[in-house]
Formats: sequence, C-alpha cells, structure tokens
Amino acid sequence: MIQSKRGLLLVASITVLTGLLLMFPARVAYHWAAPAGLALSGLQGTVWAGQAEAASAQGAYLQDIRWRFKPLGLFTGKIVYRVEAAPSSGFIESDLGIGIGGTLMLSDLTASLPLQPLSDALRIRGLRGNASLQFERIRLRDNLPVAADGFLEVRDLLVPRISREPIGGYRIEFFSQEGGIGASVEDTDGVVDIAGSLQLNADRSYQFLAQVIAKPEAPDRLKTQMQYLPPANDRGQQELRIEGSL
Repeated sequence: MIQSKRGLLLVASITVLTGLLLMFPARVAYHWAAPAGLALSGLQGTVWAGQAEAASAQGAYLQDIRWRFKPLGLFTGKIVYRVEAAPSSGFIESDLGIGIGGTLMLSDLTASLPLQPLSDALRIRGLRGNASLQFERIRLRDNLPVAADGFLEVRDLLVPRISREPIGGYRIEFFSQEGGIGASVEDTDGVVDIAGSLQLNADRSYQFLAQVIAKPEAPDRLKTQMQYLPPANDRGQQELRIEGSL
C-alpha cells in the first residue's frame, strides 16, 4: 500500500510538472532569461508556442513574431523553434536552433525585407533598398557567422556615402569553407559592373576584392570616386579592395 501511494504521488507529481512545463508562460521565461539588448512587447502564449507584438534588438525592429517548438530538433542536440516575423514590410521565416554553448543555427531561412530599418544595426546611415534572402543555414558563435550557405539579393540599393541616387541591384552567394565563409558578389542590374569575392575568417577579419567598371548610367559622383581606385587593366576593370575586422 505504501509503495502504491508513493507510485501515485510520483505519477501525480510528474503530471503536474509536465503541465507546468507545457503551459509555462512566455512572459515569465522572457523576464528570466531574455538576452541583453532584446526587448519584446505584447507577449502571449507559452515558451512552446506563442507570439509577441513587437521585438527590437541592436536597432532592428520586427513585429507580429510567432514561434512554435519543434521537438524533433532535440535529436540533433539543439532546441529548435520555427519562427515567423514581419519587418516594416515583407516577411521572415526560419528554423532557429540553439545548441550547446549558445551556438545559434538558422536553417530553411527565407526573407524579404527593406534595408532602411537595418541602417542603424549595420552602421550605414541612410541605407535604402530591398533585400531577398534564402539560406540553407547560417550558424553563429559569439555573434559571429561561422557558416553560411545561401544567397542575398539587393534591389534599388542606396548608400548615401557612395551615391545620393540608387545604384541598382546586386547578388551575394555565400558558402561555408574551412576557416570561415566565402562569398561571390556580382551585379544584377547595378550601375557598376562588379565581379568580386568576400572572405570572412574565424578571427573576425574580412577581405572584399572585386574588379569593377562604372556603367554609362552610373551617377557622376560615383564615377568621380572611382577615379581614386587603381588604374584600369586592359579590360577597363579597376580593383576595389576592402579589408578590416568585425
């Protein structure tokens, strides 16, 4: 009889604990474990399935955020959620996985969004344009991308420090490789004919190297700036090199 009572107590305890976990409010979890710099408002639902009216982090703003826990992700050693959100216009959808040591993995990522809300986060004042993204995966460690496979397309790009007029569209295709991330860069309908490569290394250094030619429709200010690049080769291409550290 004692063993039976203990068994009933154990079953009851497990049932109550399971119920608490399944109904654990997202608002409580946010106050307990929210990363520094992340602000959420209008939280509803649980940590397993819920929504928030708005979120902001490092100058980026999203609204209508929804999440749903994907239990099968546990078999890969990660806590995985399907997340959907909306910037000021467009959409973002992705699986978000959190691994051991805080490594973040974005997979099956698709998005369409304006660049203007990202101008502060990217530290490019006056940035304008529209971006489309499609990535098989992006893995981040210590806020640094360490793997990325997919592409980014930008249309109607405007960067005031380069030109006060839009400079067209460009495509960047990313691929993971040993020691970092590589990418190819080309114009789609840009005012600059560009064929370049980008390398992001594990030590946070980066290098962008490209051959560029100003098209006839390029703004005069941009053509003037390009006069300071090295002399053109026999194909009329000038070398553009940018190096630094994140």
